[in-house]
Amino acid sequence: MEHLSAALCQWYAANQRKLPWRGTHDPYKIWLSEVILQQTRVAQGLAYYQRFVEAFPTVADLAQASGERVTRLWQGLGYYSRARNLHLAAQQVVERHGGRFPESYAGLRALPGVGDYTAAAVASLAFGLPHAVVDGNVYRVISRLLGISTPIDSGAGKREFASLAQALLDKARPALHNQAMMEFGATLCTPKSPQCGRCPVADACVALRSGRVDELPVKAKKIVQKDRFLVYLFITWGDSFLARQRGDDGIWARLHEFPGFEVEGPLTDSELLASEPFAALTQGLAHELEAIGPPLTHLLTHQRIWARFVELRLQGPPPPEHPLGEYTWLSPSRSEDLAFPKLMLRFFDQRRQGRQSPSLF
Repeated sequence: MEHLSAALCQWYAANQRKLPWRGTHDPYKIWLSEVILQQTRVAQGLAYYQRFVEAFPTVADLAQASGERVTRLWQGLGYYSRARNLHLAAQQVVERHGGRFPESYAGLRALPGVGDYTAAAVASLAFGLPHAVVDGNVYRVISRLLGISTPIDSGAGKREFASLAQALLDKARPALHNQAMMEFGATLCTPKSPQCGRCPVADACVALRSGRVDELPVKAKKIVQKDRFLVYLFITWGDSFLARQRGDDGIWARLHEFPGFEVEGPLTDSELLASEPFAALTQGLAHELEAIGPPLTHLLTHQRIWARFVELRLQGPPPPEHPLGEYTWLSPSRSEDLAFPKLMLRFFDQRRQGRQSPSLF
């Protein structure tokens, strides 16, 4: 297997993308880039990485930051628990390790939010330790090169691919090898339309030889998405609007949100305004209906969210004992410092552009 690694490393040396976290052995910057890139493509992740490094040049700066500021910078990447773990890990590095990242795989693995992949990436890229990374790109490359059809989302598959990745690893050059494997999978051996004609190891590829490139890797489980229908009330009084910070649970933990409720299925405008949840939230309040927006969709791994936004203007604040009394009035300038779910950011954008019209789901 040494010839495979050598060929990929040679290809990488000539074809690698120039990215700011490459060419450094700083474990902080490597760790930061790997955590961000778990969430997004390089094209989008680059901007997030640059913002984080500019705001927090060192792990100590990140550790000292407020959770609100960290979440705000993370806004739009999703999986906000990873932003909290990012913050917690930075604090542990400072408090338990004197501001220096652990220089062992086990020590890195013990940090909040650091799994096998991230620990291997930092261990190899920052400290030159012989640990193979296994991410989606590596699964795909190994599966095709060696013709492995074991499902990558099974326990047996994860163990098999981890063992094969370690066997393929050039232990004398683990950083170069790992970067070559990931770059090759990201840019050449892609999920769709791989560039087999430019592949430096095409002669050794079992999948290409057997006509199974499009079949590999194999996943045993198919993701089933559930449709959810949400209604949010954008309630204004003067120049302010109502919102609150969510708790620590759920997909949007610690983010800010408008008052709202969930319904079982699509509603017409009249059905929405006549619904019990809407009546409960607006009962006893003098309000004017300004707009009912078209549905916005948001795709998550296991959910497809359909959200509608109803704009209401109050003639005065709700009393403290009202269900809306637990929400806070936010000014536009204050809201710019807070983190909101991507759905609500899109609503803000559409509202600024005046794209509101009555609609059904």
